[in-house]
Amino acid sequence: MRPSDADARRAVEPVVCYPPNTLPAPDLALYVRARAGARKLAETTVPPRQGACFDVPAGHFFRITSVEGPQVGDLNLFNARDLSERFYSGKTRALHGTHITTGERMWSSVPALRPMATVIHDTLQWYGIDEFGGSVHDVIGTRCDPYTHHLLAGGQYHHCCHSNLTRALAEHTGLPLNEAEPLVHDVMNVFMCTGFTRDTGQYFMKASPVRPGDYIELFAEIGLIGCLSACPGGDCSTTHSSDVATCYPLLVEVFAPEPGALEGWSSPEPNGYDRSHGV
Repeated sequence: MRPSDADARRAVEPVVCYPPNTLPAPDLALYVRARAGARKLAETTVPPRQGACFDVPAGHFFRITSVEGPQVGDLNLFNARDLSERFYSGKTRALHGTHITTGERMWSSVPALRPMATVIHDTLQWYGIDEFGGSVHDVIGTRCDPYTHHLLAGGQYHHCCHSNLTRALAEHTGLPLNEAEPLVHDVMNVFMCTGFTRDTGQYFMKASPVRPGDYIELFAEIGLIGCLSACPGGDCSTTHSSDVATCYPLLVEVFAPEPGALEGWSSPEPNGYDRSHGV
């Protein structure tokens, strides 16, 4: 039964859970200056419907570029020295919002809970939030996976992003598949345009605005292993986890700054909480 004060309850104004004004701010001006003189160190091409890993030393830059055609990618990040510290999409979402762009950061899992990477340039920043509530580079989607595919459609599909990331991580680290898979985690959906429906609150996707030459570039706050899947949904305009969508490769480039270009910068320390938990 609808209570008599239902309208009053619904009219209560929201409060932002984690106001970002006290977050440690990245020195974007320093990063941009360092990037201007950086030299290309390595590149990795992620084939369509496949995954690949890449290494980014602390204080280096990495760029993910759409090439050949519109394509979204699912990104995992790991501390290169400790794979148990990995990207924490939920806390990144709580701190910055459902989608991230220039000046915002990818945060790591507890107990470290520190910046892993900072977005320094995003050619799709112009997109903003559209009339449907959609935006680009989400940290709300989990990743397409063969378990959900089997649940909804049956069959055994091995090129879901979860499987792509699992195979790539196993190959890169030498771990067996059954040890690599539990390390794969919720992603940043690079270039993917997503949101929640206003009437039912369901996660939606729509054709990505990405075009060849568009890129997002990040600064590695700690030494990283990146793992990227070129999603089998292509631009995610109609379907995912299938061989029907047109898919394209993604290019990852790593850049090294000139010596001294980051003077005064150091990797963030792990979170300072003492882990006593009140005991």
